[in-house]
Amino acid sequence: MNAIDRTPAGLLGSALAADPARPLVTFYDDATGERVELSVATFANWVAKTANYLQGDLAAEPGDRLALLLPAHWQTAVWLLACSSVGVVAEVGGDPAAADLVVSGPDTLEAARACSGERVALALRPLGGRFPQPPEGFADYAVEVPSQGDRFVPFAPVDPQAPALVVGDREFTGFQIGMTAVADADSVDMPGRPRILSGLPYDTWRGLSYGLYAPLAAGGSVVLCRHLEQLGGDGIAAREAAEKVTFRAPDPRS
Repeated sequence: MNAIDRTPAGLLGSALAADPARPLVTFYDDATGERVELSVATFANWVAKTANYLQGDLAAEPGDRLALLLPAHWQTAVWLLACSSVGVVAEVGGDPAAADLVVSGPDTLEAARACSGERVALALRPLGGRFPQPPEGFADYAVEVPSQGDRFVPFAPVDPQAPALVVGDREFTGFQIGMTAVADADSVDMPGRPRILSGLPYDTWRGLSYGLYAPLAAGGSVVLCRHLEQLGGDGIAAREAAEKVTFRAPDPRS
């Protein structure tokens, strides 16, 4: 396996070729009752549309910096893979004023206005719904993306050794993302083709790894839960059983 194959985009391509129908991301919001399940094929289609929007309408180029102001959410996972596909550096929780463009959820719009480049807003409503009223100064992701192409080809080759992700004080190349995710899976004896339950936020590498990159690298899937703490111990155990979870992400306090 070469360096390109180890990038998030390469890993998604391998998963699509191997078994497009299997689940990849199952998302719960336990504050609203939302549940969404995306197969590899459906997730890859969202990634392709988002990547086409990113390099087309938003004119993003490899090396551009994107401040990603979104919580742990299936649409956040889509944006992370779209950035990898284009070669844009995703800065999770990054400074909008220093970024070339910004992608914001509904709770961070004021901070996102500091970006002088393109601004995109996500309502994070069930089923990827749009804002009732688009926020001023932002493009509504749910309006712009559905009409984008279902196949993505980058305008310029993406260097797997170039910066691809910044989270906290850590920077990763595309190749390092895949290799570190594999190492994470090995270090905790994660089972083959794991189905991982993660309630971790996406603001640390651990949250991103268990909540997206490790299951992708290990040929598995993730049950990504926002507000999981609202279920309590018995509720979490019931979800693990219902979703046939084989591995739970470590508690961040451990």
